[in-house]
Amino acid sequence: MTNELTVAVLGPGGVGGLLAALLSRSGHRVICLSGEQTAKTLRTGGIQVRSARFGDFTARVEADTELREPVDACLVTVKDTALDAASARVPAPVLGDGLLVPFLNGVEHPAALRARYRPDRVAPAVIRVESTRVAPGVVEHGSPFAEIDLTGTDVPRPRLDALAEAFATAGPATRVLTDETAALWAKMSFLAPFALLTTRYGLPLGDVRTRHRDELTALMEETAAISDACGGPADPAQALARYDAFPAATKSSMQRDAEAGRPLELDAIGGALLRAAERHGVAAPVAARVVSELSDRAGGTARR
Repeated sequence: MTNELTVAVLGPGGVGGLLAALLSRSGHRVICLSGEQTAKTLRTGGIQVRSARFGDFTARVEADTELREPVDACLVTVKDTALDAASARVPAPVLGDGLLVPFLNGVEHPAALRARYRPDRVAPAVIRVESTRVAPGVVEHGSPFAEIDLTGTDVPRPRLDALAEAFATAGPATRVLTDETAALWAKMSFLAPFALLTTRYGLPLGDVRTRHRDELTALMEETAAISDACGGPADPAQALARYDAFPAATKSSMQRDAEAGRPLELDAIGGALLRAAERHGVAAPVAARVVSELSDRAGGTARR
């Protein structure tokens, strides 16, 4: 990779749109991959960002419906529910030596992507941010932070370092972690209780952590035990402290999807959590009940 990268962004929504705009503003060439209508909007108007942290600005980007040339990296920022269909926009032979960087929730997607693309070029990433696409090409970044953990078990370290430098220069605090499993489960341990309970009760985090604190604590302890069994971190007290520090009005992306009538990432989060618990013999009765209740409500979107 050179200092100026060519980066594709598959799914320029809340997260993808923010990263695309920040990278473009920083001087990198950015190609957004989406449906034709969104691509047309981006080609003509760019991406508008509203952010207290990074400022309000408009960034010019290229846009297409499919990757047609090699890139240094392709950021995958679609939801897990759209991954199979969206991946068709990134043919493996075209991506070639480029990094594939999934910013997906859950822990099972790296294996699926390594079966489709070069295993040593799949570099899973974790992002901590609240960013929402309010219209095609318009992104509102609501959190006072944007933090990225970049990893990849077999990816050459210089490739990870170059991309991490590009992210950090563009704005998000970025670090490269050597333990992929720990990185993914650190996110999962925080996300699963937050997403499942805010969606189950249709309440923002502030109400969940007060009105349903015992259930939140129990679910955090179960998730920490599952993470520990899988080789990830296990510190439910730290997770609770992070929940308590978040603004009370914070909503999970799963909750927002439920409110908008969109498909839920229930299988990628709740289903994956229960499958990991079963593999390692970890009891997870609270998780099983909440996932079952959400699955029934959503028409059975979590498998075991």
